[in-house]
Amino acid sequence: MLCIFNRLLSTVFWICILGLVWLVLQVIGFTSFRIPTDSMLPTLQPGDCILVNKGIMGGRIFDVFASAEGDEVDISRLPGWQKLKRNDVVVFNDPYARSNDYMSMDLMRYYVKRCIALPGDTLEIVQGHYRIKGLDEPVGNMKAQERMARLVPADSVRVMLRSYPWDEYVGWTVQNFGPLAIPAKGQTVRMDSTAVKLYRNLIGWEQKRPLNRKDNQVLLGDSVITEYRFQEDYYFVGGDHMENSKDSRYWGLLPEAYIVGVATRIWKSVDQTTDDIRWNRVFKKIE
Repeated sequence: MLCIFNRLLSTVFWICILGLVWLVLQVIGFTSFRIPTDSMLPTLQPGDCILVNKGIMGGRIFDVFASAEGDEVDISRLPGWQKLKRNDVVVFNDPYARSNDYMSMDLMRYYVKRCIALPGDTLEIVQGHYRIKGLDEPVGNMKAQERMARLVPADSVRVMLRSYPWDEYVGWTVQNFGPLAIPAKGQTVRMDSTAVKLYRNLIGWEQKRPLNRKDNQVLLGDSVITEYRFQEDYYFVGGDHMENSKDSRYWGLLPEAYIVGVATRIWKSVDQTTDDIRWNRVFKKIE
């Protein structure tokens, strides 16, 4: 009887150890996501299952249970071994799953997009093409940008071309956008009417107070401000299938805290029509 008890105790012990190892790997190592849509074609196809490396940027630490209840949580990040680069493919929590008027993290809703612009960059979209000030190298899917350049904004699709910050005075579209300064931690911007439109949601998220313009003054809560120093890094992300991608062109900038990790490989791919394994995509590197 004692022997059976010892074996049972040993089995429970090793199950707990394996569970702990699995939990640690989920936090600081790799996780997996399945691609449901075509917003990243041709890089990722519906039915692809991708490996996401959390260790590159560092795994996130936060109260999962509070976040699952919809509460705002403080997010910290473990040390990573590399910074995010332009053209990396990233998985992140949807910043505007609950409302377009303020940022909040939805733990159960994820996007996968390509990093187009980094903190400190100044981005423009000129005739459908991404342009980073001071950078000659191409970013994003070039074929998709060429298709966007050829798109004629007829009256029937003109509304579909409108973009962040959805303001007639700013007048940006997905074909012609910016210039937009992508905030970096510690960067200061002068607060005027345009800055309020561009950064209202970011500053409101950082300060947990509304940012508004009233009587030619910019108010953060009840305080008048003339400039603002950002506390977080932000990124501009876009889908490779630009014609069918809900990305930063529509909802704005992505805070670093919402990024899960960098997508590195397709570990499995299933044709959604036939349920057949697409062997030519298994273990394919994501570029």
